[in-house]
Amino acid sequence: MTPRPILTLVLALWPALGLAELPEPPEAAAVAADETEADSSLRLPTAPYDGQTVPTLRAEGAIRRLVWQAPLDGQGTLQVIDGLKAQLIAGGYRIAFQCAAKGCGGFDFRFATDTLPEPAMHVDLGDFRYLLAEKVRPDGTDYVSLMVSRSEERAFVQVTRVGRPEAPAPVQSTKSPDPATLPLIDAPAKPATETAEDTLADRLDRDGRAVLAGVDFATGASKLDGGPFPALDTLADYLRARPGARIVLVGHTDTEGGLAGNIALSKKRAEAVRSYLVATLGVPADRVAAEGVGFLAPLASNATDSGRTENRRVEAVLDTAE
Repeated sequence: MTPRPILTLVLALWPALGLAELPEPPEAAAVAADETEADSSLRLPTAPYDGQTVPTLRAEGAIRRLVWQAPLDGQGTLQVIDGLKAQLIAGGYRIAFQCAAKGCGGFDFRFATDTLPEPAMHVDLGDFRYLLAEKVRPDGTDYVSLMVSRSEERAFVQVTRVGRPEAPAPVQSTKSPDPATLPLIDAPAKPATETAEDTLADRLDRDGRAVLAGVDFATGASKLDGGPFPALDTLADYLRARPGARIVLVGHTDTEGGLAGNIALSKKRAEAVRSYLVATLGVPADRVAAEGVGFLAPLASNATDSGRTENRRVEAVLDTAE
């Protein structure tokens, strides 16, 4: 089972990764830095150090840098960033690039990133992880970068967001928050049941996401049965009718078991659906990706059998990145 402080940190960060105001720290963590710029630009790494330079993109808009520190409680940087990555995907972000320490380029990569200095943000050159995510919108793109590292006992997380201004404006506070006042995470709005007036295609076009009805899994299972799967037939038709469209399949689980295992299981579920679309229905492989977010985005309560069944699902999310 994932230790409570790290999971609390992951969940408390979720509102921060959307457009809402960043929350106060959870009881087991502390904000070490919180900086904003109303209108500026920032270079964000998009690939590892190539021996001469670190490739970057220029992001413009309101910038916010937030550093959290929390007890590790036996977790590593991979477990910390995996939870944050899952939340980003669930929030409609596309993971554009990620790397770890030596694979990023070590010293050269670290010092090409916009990372706040000690003592707020500590980066162990032998154990850090970086991730860049993006969400395309009609009038631009929002970016979130993560830098995660550790000391012997603490996790250090810097979240940097560049894009449209957050609303309402952030409020600085030096007081320790009352845990009772911390924001709760609302479950995503439950998609409407598909009808003749509200088809899977309608929901993808309108909402950018749709649950694949009839694609069901038993607890702990990731294998599809023999079908038929009308929702997958419809999804394949949708992609054939829109040659430029791409889909990310996002797997979900109930809360049986730990977070890391459920994230792996949920990705296997998405990969099983992707394999069916590609191998059986002839969808080009480069138009369908597979990810998993474990139990971090439930549709229903996991306290009931029916709720757990509903939460074991795969959703199709439109990938609008160019």
